[in-house]
This record gives sequence, structure tokens and C-alpha cells, in this order.
Amino acid sequence: MGVDGANMSVRVLCRKLLIIKNEPGLQWLIGSPFFPPSTIVSTLRCTHTLPSSPLAPHLPKESDDLRALLLRGFEVIGALIVGNNPNFERVAGEAISASRELRKALGRDSEDRELVGGVADLETGDVSFFVSKLENLTSLESVSEVIYEDQPEKYVWEIGCLLRCEVPIKMPVYCPVDSPKDAEDMYLRAIDAIAARFRDPQVIYMIETFNEPSTEVPRPVILHGVELDCHADLRNARLSSENAQEADAKSLACLHFCSKSEDFSSFTSIEENADKIQVSVLINRSGNSAKSAAPITEYFPALKETKLLVIDYKLEVLCYAMKDLSLKQAVSKLIIPGLVDQLSTSVSLQSSWFLHPITAIYELSYGETEMKQGSPLLKDVHLGIPSSGVSGGVVSMVQGSYQYYHYLHDGFDDSGWGCAYRSLQTIISWFRLQQYTSIDVPSHREIQQSLVEVGDKEPLFIGSRDWIGAIELSFVLDKLLGVSCKVINVRSGAELPEKCRELALHFETQGTPIMIGGGVLAYTLLGVDYNDVSGDCAFLILDPHYTGSDDLKKIVNGGWCGWKKAVDSKGKHFFLHDKFYNLLLPQRPNMV
Repeated sequence: MGVDGANMSVRVLCRKLLIIKNEPGLQWLIGSPFFPPSTIVSTLRCTHTLPSSPLAPHLPKESDDLRALLLRGFEVIGALIVGNNPNFERVAGEAISASRELRKALGRDSEDRELVGGVADLETGDVSFFVSKLENLTSLESVSEVIYEDQPEKYVWEIGCLLRCEVPIKMPVYCPVDSPKDAEDMYLRAIDAIAARFRDPQVIYMIETFNEPSTEVPRPVILHGVELDCHADLRNARLSSENAQEADAKSLACLHFCSKSEDFSSFTSIEENADKIQVSVLINRSGNSAKSAAPITEYFPALKETKLLVIDYKLEVLCYAMKDLSLKQAVSKLIIPGLVDQLSTSVSLQSSWFLHPITAIYELSYGETEMKQGSPLLKDVHLGIPSSGVSGGVVSMVQGSYQYYHYLHDGFDDSGWGCAYRSLQTIISWFRLQQYTSIDVPSHREIQQSLVEVGDKEPLFIGSRDWIGAIELSFVLDKLLGVSCKVINVRSGAELPEKCRELALHFETQGTPIMIGGGVLAYTLLGVDYNDVSGDCAFLILDPHYTGSDDLKKIVNGGWCGWKKAVDSKGKHFFLHDKFYNLLLPQRPNMV
């Protein structure tokens, strides 16, 4: 088996394929019908496997998860297996076979779809790719070139946009009191009835721009249910840019609502730069019926004791579409299937380590409560800050959200001694916001109490203004969260740039904020920008010594959150040469 393709290539958009060494596993390769066939935009780890093998996916559970997780407009295009089998071609065939079966389980299979199989060495992490175009897997083509895109955000969002649709629903369900099975059947029938209404001829879809208002906002476009096309193939469903400009309202492209002058070379975030289109669902109850008829009321008497439940839904769906895709096909093939998929409670999330949003479904009652609205704490203050100025560097950043704790927060005066406490509070807020814990972020006194309880400090320490360092922070994280930490020691601030490669690996694999302590100062490290050829680097510092109000513009413009070079353009050293530094690297828990 096997025919090598002389010019076969795979394009990888995600910054780096994350391979967990010494742990066999299966990752799904994610692409899009709007991209060239062998284009990998992200990877998702297979979390449901059969007891017989960590490489054999449990297809029903995996398909249920991915159906909710993946936005419409993205799809599984292959799989990657991490292992130690030297027969790469055979393992790649198994990966392709698994991805083909998953596509069938998702109901998105296409026999002529080119699929990618990857094999990663368990020890080195080196990856080999193969491509299959035939369902019988008798012909695999070895990939001779792997292209890593320099500007993946530009690649994704220059040709694509986001479609957003919210639908509030009140769903009445009549349930037999003493028959749970009948109640479940009634509920499922009600769900099916709602799904059918999305394709009803009397449904109207109003499409308009979701971007910031300007003087050139296009007028909304109205699509009727009878105009939809639910049978088109997305990979062939596109308009040329010329036709898109000249099309009538029924065949306008998404491009009609997209910015014509967006500069994606300075892309900062999806929220700021990606084109977004709003789709609203309306029911036309005032139109004339095609046939004249008298009103009819049907009576269905309940055969047993029944109660009425009115279930409030707020469906929210995000989809990714090529800008040249017609609005009619975008609604038919993306919005409607997405709404049907999301007939259970869901939340769309944008993770800093994904090029695209994902959808997460979770139960708030699982050890968590809803966060109070109007929290005075700022979140993710590093988003949108200017670039570091490192030429040719690779940025590795904190993954997920955190809250910014600094001097004088909550009216507590810890100026001059509490910077490490504030860094610890920021770190614990990260674990809380990532749902790893439900405990409140501890106060200074509670931190001190924890150190006394583990035997590190005497009782008189409680209520004092004594400093703490990286080791004390590790004790508190272990006691309160059960989180282990790695500590890096450097003899001088001049040695910190030498640790950039190790710090970048931490952000790529663990993603937690880092505490840096040196002399009498402590900082929170959120990322590094490192050029491993020239050695040029910068550190993304969140400074807990800030004493002002929570004004984001003031914090960023004042340099309290920003990129710091070890030596700036004026020759000033950020890290002191005559002080040793300890870096605390909290490890991400091995759980969801």
C-alpha cells in the first residue's frame, strides 16, 4: 500500500501541533470545506476511547461532543495518532479510517473528500503526514511538504467571516406525571417540531451587519423560507467576487456585509477584527395564505394525569462562512443545521489558542455557581495591546482568562509588600475561570492562614505585612487547589532571556500565568515573544504594583500590562542583574 505524491503538501494554520510526549493518543484534525482540502486549522484531542485501546475512539460519544463543539463551517478532515509503531503508513491508514468513520457518525461524510492521516513519534514528537482520497484506503500518498502559515489569522479571516444567530424560544411540553419515558418522548417530539419550523416557508431570516456602526452600513436583507436551498454542497456553493457584487437580494454573498478595507496584517483578536454578520429569525404571521380555509381547532384529551412545562431556550449559534458564500446557502447549510445542533444549552467561547471559536456545553451546578454580574475586576487586560517589537518572534501566551489583581484593590492597602499576594490571586483567578476550582480567590489573610496551616509560618505571621515568594505561593496552590508547580531559579536577571524557550514551552503545554519574584518585587508573566535564531525576546508582564482605578486604557498606556524587553532601546534593564529570580510555573491539572 502506498504511492508517494511528489508534490503533495499539507498546510498547518495552528501555531504548532501540540504533541504530548510519552502518552499515546489520538487527535482529530480540523479543517473547513472553504479551505483547500489538506489545510489544518486546529486539532482536538479525542477524549472518548474504547477500553481496549487509547487509540480506538468511542464514535457515538465523540460524535456527540464534536457535533456540539465544532462550529458549522469547520469539519474533521483527518486524524493524528501519537505512538511508537514504526510502520507509519499503516498507522496513518488507521487514523484516516477513524476520521472517516467519525465523519459518517457526524452525518457529514463525502466519499470524494480528501482526508489526512498523521503519525507522531511518541518520543521525539516528529510528525509524518499521509493523504487518502479513496475510501478503501488502498492508496495513501506521502506528504512531501508541510507548510506552516506565517499569518494564520490573516488566512482564516481574510476569506471568511462569522455568522451569529440568537433565537429565544418558549417551548410548551405536556408530560405524563407518572411516566418518565413518555415525558422524554414528548420532549423529543417538541424539539423535532421546533427544528422543522426553522425550514418552514413562513419563516423569515433577516440578515444585517454585526460590526460597529459606520456611515456605510448595508441595508438588511430578507430571506424567506421558500427561498432556501438545503441540498447544495458547501464546497461548491460559492459566488465569484464579481457576481457577489452584482447579485440581487436573493443571491447576495456574505461579502455584502463585510468590511472592504480591513487590514488583517495587524490582527489582534476575532472580537476586534473578524467580520461578523447577524441573522435574526422571524415568523411571518401576517402574510396571506395560498389557500382559503376556515380556522380549525383540534382537541387531544390526555389519557392520564398530565402537567404542562414551559421551557425557556435561548439558542445561540456561531458559524464560519466564506465571504463569497451566498446568504441563502449560509442560512440553509450553516445557520439552520447549527440551530438544530444547539437545541441544548450551550455557550460559544473564544480561546486564545484557537484560531476560531468553539462551542462548550456544561452544567453550572457541577461544583460551580454563576459568577456575579458587574464584577469590578478587569479580565484579560493583555488583549489588544501593541506588539512586542521582536522581529520574527513566535508569541506564546497564557491560555484562557484571568482577573487582574493589583495594589489597593478592594480598598485593601498592601502597597509596598503585597505584590506576590496579588500575583497569586491572579493565578488562582485563572484556575477559577477555567472551571478547575469553585473556591473564592483568597484574601491576604487567608493566604497567610494557609501558610500557617501547612507549617511554613508561625501563627504571628497572620495579619502581618511580611513578603512572600515563589515557594510560599507553591505551598498555597498545593493546599487550596491541589495544584503542583515547577520552579525555575536564575542567579541574575541577565539570565532570564536564556529561559525563553522553556517559558514558551510552558505556555504552549500548560498555559497558566507565571509568577516572577526577584529582590523585593513580584510580577505576573503572561507570555513571551521569542526568536530562537537571533535570541531576541520580550516578556508580557502584568504588573501588580499598579495603584490606580480599573481603567483599561490607563493600565495599558501606563505600561502596567505590556511587553518588556530585557534591555530596552535606551539600554535600561528591566530585570536587575544583581538580584536572583525565582519563577513559579503552575501546572495545569489533568482534568476537565
